[in-house]
Amino acid sequence: MFDFITEFMQNSGYFGVFALMALENIFPPIPSELIMPFAGFVAARGDLSVVGVLIAGTAGSVAGALPWYYAGKVYGKERLEKLADRHARWLTVTHGDIEHAMDAFEKHGRKVVLLGRLIPAIRTLISVPAGLAKMPLAQFLLYSTVGSLLWTGILTGAGYLLESQYERVADYVDPVSKAVLIGLVGWYLYRVATFKSRKA
Repeated sequence: MFDFITEFMQNSGYFGVFALMALENIFPPIPSELIMPFAGFVAARGDLSVVGVLIAGTAGSVAGALPWYYAGKVYGKERLEKLADRHARWLTVTHGDIEHAMDAFEKHGRKVVLLGRLIPAIRTLISVPAGLAKMPLAQFLLYSTVGSLLWTGILTGAGYLLESQYERVADYVDPVSKAVLIGLVGWYLYRVATFKSRKA
């Protein structure tokens, strides 16, 4: 997995970083905790620039957040919850997830959009209450961009600084990335097995 992702980024360049981060925010097959450090590795080796990686990663993260923002804004709370109830296992968002995110937004204000982009568990979900509350698009983009830039900067910096230990890191990260994928498969199987009971 380690070699696959780094080779993919080398071959696809900044677009690959953008696409993976956008996809990670819409439907997380590979978490940003793996994507951006790998991009940092590639940048440290001279195949990409750090600035370019940060711009591509941040832009992809914000672009991936927009579908959920518009889902909340266009469909509204009730319709979105019904949609989540019907397709929760595929959307990775449940009725309860939407309620929780909305409560956090109403309690802590719009600054939670910025801070939420730094928290893996709610990075995607926080876009939904922003849309439901009809937060102005300009504000949403500003807060999301700042928060995403901080997050991608931290992860990219970590990968860049560890480049000198590239081969050793690969020995550790490759099994970890495989474990993440296995965990995601297990998570989906669990959702399928318990979906009716959780919905009831």
